[in-house]
Amino acid sequence: MQALTFKEVRSNLCLSSKGELSQSKSLQTGSTALLRGLVEGQRILSRAKRGWVWNQMFVLEEFSGPDPILVGRLHTDLDVGSTPIKYVLAGEGAGTIFAINEITGDIHAMKRLDREEKAEYTLTAQVTNRDTDQPLEPPSEFIIKVQDINDNPPQFVEGPYRASVPETSQVGTSVTRVTATDADDPVYGNSAKLVYSILEGQPYFSIDPNTAIIKIALHGMDREMREEYLVVIQAKDMGGHMGGLSGTTTVTVTLTDVNDNPPKFSKSKQNFVIPEDLAIGQPGGKVKANDRDIGENAKSTYNIIDGDERDVFEITTDAQTQEGILRLKKPLNFETKKSYTLKVEAANIRFDPNSGAPFKDTATVKIAVEDSDEPPVFSKPTFVLQVDENAPINTVVGTVTARDPDVTGSLVRYFIDRHTDLERQFNVNVDDGKITLAKPLDRETDMWHNITVTATEIRNHSQISRATVAIRVLDINDNAPEFATEYEAFLCENGKPGQVIQTVSAVDKDDPIQGHYFEYRLIPEMLNNPNFTIKNNGDNSISVLAKHDTFRRQKQEMYFLPIIVTDNGNPPMSSTNTLTIRVCGCSREGIVQSCNVEAYVLPIGLSMGALIAILACIILLLVIVVLFVTLRRHKNKPLIIKDDEDVRENIIRYDDEGGGEEDTEAFDIATLQNPDGINGYLPRKDIKPDLQFMPRQSSGPNGVDVDEFINVRLHEADNDPTAPPYDSIQIYGYEGRGSIAGSLSSLETASSDSDQNYDYLREWGPRFRRLGELYSVGESDKET
Repeated sequence: MQALTFKEVRSNLCLSSKGELSQSKSLQTGSTALLRGLVEGQRILSRAKRGWVWNQMFVLEEFSGPDPILVGRLHTDLDVGSTPIKYVLAGEGAGTIFAINEITGDIHAMKRLDREEKAEYTLTAQVTNRDTDQPLEPPSEFIIKVQDINDNPPQFVEGPYRASVPETSQVGTSVTRVTATDADDPVYGNSAKLVYSILEGQPYFSIDPNTAIIKIALHGMDREMREEYLVVIQAKDMGGHMGGLSGTTTVTVTLTDVNDNPPKFSKSKQNFVIPEDLAIGQPGGKVKANDRDIGENAKSTYNIIDGDERDVFEITTDAQTQEGILRLKKPLNFETKKSYTLKVEAANIRFDPNSGAPFKDTATVKIAVEDSDEPPVFSKPTFVLQVDENAPINTVVGTVTARDPDVTGSLVRYFIDRHTDLERQFNVNVDDGKITLAKPLDRETDMWHNITVTATEIRNHSQISRATVAIRVLDINDNAPEFATEYEAFLCENGKPGQVIQTVSAVDKDDPIQGHYFEYRLIPEMLNNPNFTIKNNGDNSISVLAKHDTFRRQKQEMYFLPIIVTDNGNPPMSSTNTLTIRVCGCSREGIVQSCNVEAYVLPIGLSMGALIAILACIILLLVIVVLFVTLRRHKNKPLIIKDDEDVRENIIRYDDEGGGEEDTEAFDIATLQNPDGINGYLPRKDIKPDLQFMPRQSSGPNGVDVDEFINVRLHEADNDPTAPPYDSIQIYGYEGRGSIAGSLSSLETASSDSDQNYDYLREWGPRFRRLGELYSVGESDKET
């Protein structure tokens, strides 16, 4: 196969972007004849090799016209007129973009060809018999290439752009780089060759026409004057020549801040007025140095660098507002110092030391102290006083003093905070602050009393101060010594003379400064005691000794030894304490075994524990026998007594003070007392009814619903025509299954009515008054 060269077919395939032929019509006609001649010559030269010739054709420019345009022609040497042949085109775009004349083999472009969408098409040509569709030649493949034209403008895909550069940057400092793209063929002509320029943004910025790098073009650009710039960039193809297409984008350039401005106070002298009662740590004023910079470059710190008594104030920096806040370190006193002068400095935290600029400023702050009404001031924050515990009432314990520190000097009155003196043991003179004793004191109860005294201005009662007064109660010897514990000594019968029975010590509630010293002695009546004696141990204790070894429990089981204990106070105090000494039986080693006389009457070989066990068993047997007899008697006792001697109690309910006897309700609850007999009908015995109700069968096989039973009985009683309108006596003959107490009624006692006096019922109150009257009336009727 042979193909025509690019130069050979260029003249007849060159199309304009509008679909018009770029050559003249005559030239196109000559080129077509030349193409046909070349095809025919090629066909003659290649007859020995193949039966038909195809040409590799090119559409030199994109086709955008409305009419089809001839792309090329296929021809075979079989096409001599005698053989019916048909040219067939297949492949990319065949039948849609490209069409072929089946008879002549001419190929036309039917639609617009856009190189940016597809740059080349691969097609296959085939020659078949028009009648039988049998292939006459083998298929042959060829390529149609689309030649580019300048039909796409440059585009900034990543735009619009934002960039930043530090203020005061040098000329030529790079800001950013923009990039435009052109969809045209970059290797064919100048369709995609771009040139950049600035349409807006001069004289501040410039751009390299080839690299599109934007640079600073003006010296000393200041952010504080202008922070943001809008730059318009143009990209033009065809190397920037006439007729080229162009595209634009915007670049927003922001100048970032550098610390090129120092802080500056708005006033070099500032005045404040602070009340003298301002609390420690509270703000007294604010100063601020403004900085034209922003962010970290505008942050400053404040310091007091000079002034009188600088230790009275301190200045701190508010991180949010960048203000310097003056605070008190010490209390102010208008009467002592009325004004202060300070020198405050504001300095940038961040600055370039090589810049040489002074990144600080100073201001003079004058502070005037304003007089305030201050509360009274005690001469001491805490007063320590002391008083004897035996001091009489109205004794002056001490004096507290306070004064008004103001210039006007108001008088002061004193009071005791009674929350600290609940027992009101002290008083204070409201005028001079003298604290006096209101109640006797006892050091042994409270050694210290802590009270609070308040001082109030007469002119302004809201001005109050408080002081703590600690009162110590001094000890006097007003308590006699006594035994440290309640001693009980044990003496062995077989003890030896001189044996130590007990060591005794004493305690004293008093607390003398020189310490305790106790003197022990027997009472005068016991000085010649033949049984015991005492010995001083030298450590405020004594030992009680036995004088002989003839102590016997049968003779005397217990001895009482009175001992007098005296302290060394002024005046000395003494008390008599009795030591109890028990005579006990001891082992040979002196261990106490028994101290009771009954141990001698016990049988030999039988201990006390054994006797107690035997006695317990006997008592238990007696209790069992009594219970057994009681249960037997209760079992044989009939449940309901129906003989003539039936004695029943009368229960009357008094629950309303206004109704009297007419409101009394009584119910027959015999069934409740004897659940097993609910099926039986018990007639009322207080009257002889004319009509009788038929007994009702029980609905519960295993018991009675008490609530339902009571409601039914109540309904029957309300509708019973035989029920009397007067109080009735109800019988309660059964007190419960399993009761061993029997009847609790006093009516069954052997005593007669005349033996009992019921006057005490009237003393029980109004609830029992009616009952007492009933019994009293009964007794009077009996007497009459």
